[in-house]
Amino acid sequence: MRSTRLIDGPMQVTRLPRDPGPAGWNCLLPPAAPALPLEADTTADWLVIGAGFAGLSAARRLSQLCPGARIVILEAGRVGEGPAGRNSGFMIDLPHDLASENYGGALEADAAQTADNRRGIDFAAEMAADFDLSEEAFARSGKINAAATPKGHQHNEDYARHLTAMGEKHTLLDATEMQALTGTDYYQSGLFTPGAVMIQPALYVRSVAKGLVSNSVVLHEMSPVTGLTRKGDWTAQTPKGKVTAPNVILAVNGHLESFGHMAGRLMHVFTYASMTQALSAEACQTLGGASTWGVTPADPLGTTVRRISGIGGDRIVVRNRFTFDPGMEVDDRRIARVAQDHDRAFAARFPMLAGTRMAYRWGGRLCLSLNNVQVIGELEPGLWSACCQNGLGTAKGTLAGVLAAEAANGIGSPALDRALSAAAPKLLPPLSLAKIGAYARLRWGEARAGREL
Repeated sequence: MRSTRLIDGPMQVTRLPRDPGPAGWNCLLPPAAPALPLEADTTADWLVIGAGFAGLSAARRLSQLCPGARIVILEAGRVGEGPAGRNSGFMIDLPHDLASENYGGALEADAAQTADNRRGIDFAAEMAADFDLSEEAFARSGKINAAATPKGHQHNEDYARHLTAMGEKHTLLDATEMQALTGTDYYQSGLFTPGAVMIQPALYVRSVAKGLVSNSVVLHEMSPVTGLTRKGDWTAQTPKGKVTAPNVILAVNGHLESFGHMAGRLMHVFTYASMTQALSAEACQTLGGASTWGVTPADPLGTTVRRISGIGGDRIVVRNRFTFDPGMEVDDRRIARVAQDHDRAFAARFPMLAGTRMAYRWGGRLCLSLNNVQVIGELEPGLWSACCQNGLGTAKGTLAGVLAAEAANGIGSPALDRALSAAAPKLLPPLSLAKIGAYARLRWGEARAGREL
């Protein structure tokens, strides 16, 4: 993929990551070991910038392809505190286009996307096995599209027909079966598909990072890259040190734009979640249903709900609302406003849990492109991208990291061919028009979702 930088020369990173609210998933875990910031100048064979799904997977694949190579990861914050620790925890194999009415698209494209997503999931499963991750961190559980309205049920039926045409296994659940699973009578139906994985996202990325470090990958947290320069090799500047390497993989998702690439082509979106306090034994008995489950909404802009049981106790997580934020930052007032929507969604689904308070509320960054493409490939000599995950960072980000590592080592595959042949992300309209259009589109979509939200 050709460079899209407008000015040649050193890259001054224009923005550093800022994540709103506490990362609830990470708050449940024991404190991490102290960070090891970069505090000197060093060299590496491979430098990976970003320790989310893409960066960790890129480092893992590099360690397989280049045994004995010195691999360094620079992470601006702490592993598990960034977007990789802030999602809903679904690794989804099937088509999941957030701009679609019911996720699906053209059959051939959806089959290719499914194959790619499954390759990402399989790679994650290998890491989970190799690093001895618990079932709470990574479980091949499948997932359910839950419908709360006749329109949502129709979406499920339409999607089921699409899956039949794709030759994909699925099971339609009725209202009684949904209540037996979730404990609530809110849902009219569900569509179960077996290929998805549910993870505790912060536990997953922290465990993978620990496994990589134990296998000689060097991880420097609290080491934001503030500049990137090429004079033969690349040199990444951090506040207290530098890393010089011939090859760099940018695994920074939407912050690719902060490094000077794809300006005006990436949509920066936030989504939001709230997590309850630990439920008492009495509350769990009152709710009933299974102790762990997760549902995505039949309408893509509806509410995702998970019930978890493990480290931190029994809790419920709700996720809804999307906002377009080109500045890649939101403030506490936004979190407070969205919290009201979360509380309404929770109360509607779980009236039997009245009085349950939310313990954590947070926002997480997404990066989308108008034409639903990723940015995977060589941007400049020795500089590779594994970015723009289009709302499926768990699966697509994992594969993006793998493919960037393979592309940099000349390892071909159908998935890499698809990535390298993809068009660049389409240019966005001027910012003022983009804001108006995105706001109108999101509000219309959420209004259309109705009780699915």
